[in-house]
Amino acid sequence: MKFEELASVAGKGGLFKVLKPSKAGVILESLDEKKQKLVVGADARVSILSEISIYSHTEDGSTPLLDVLQSIHSEFEGDTGLDKNSSGDELKSFLKHILPEYDEDRVYVSDIKKLVTWYNLIAVKCPEVLAEGATEEKEEA
Repeated sequence: MKFEELASVAGKGGLFKVLKPSKAGVILESLDEKKQKLVVGADARVSILSEISIYSHTEDGSTPLLDVLQSIHSEFEGDTGLDKNSSGDELKSFLKHILPEYDEDRVYVSDIKKLVTWYNLIAVKCPEVLAEGATEEKEEA
């Protein structure tokens, strides 16, 4: 699986694999154990993870989500010790450790919770996406 195939749908928990476009919208498959298929229309807010970035005080003004996820993976190797019930202070210090230049005024605790939830799911269901060489191989192809 490729990082570009992963998506989030507003109002739906978890992550989805983009299977293919259809006449009515996009066909998605949940990454959980159920592997439930879902057709979302053009009115649904589908976010492809490769297009998401985190606000930061860098030259670009943001850091790509994949870079952040790979940093988490190289540091924690699949076990952050955090979940969606972790305190706001824990989550903020976690992100500060991973991405010291993140913009604390524009990145909310709810965003960090989502980041941790997504990382935990990806680390279990498709860890090959987090391999450091995954993006390099994709660019060479």
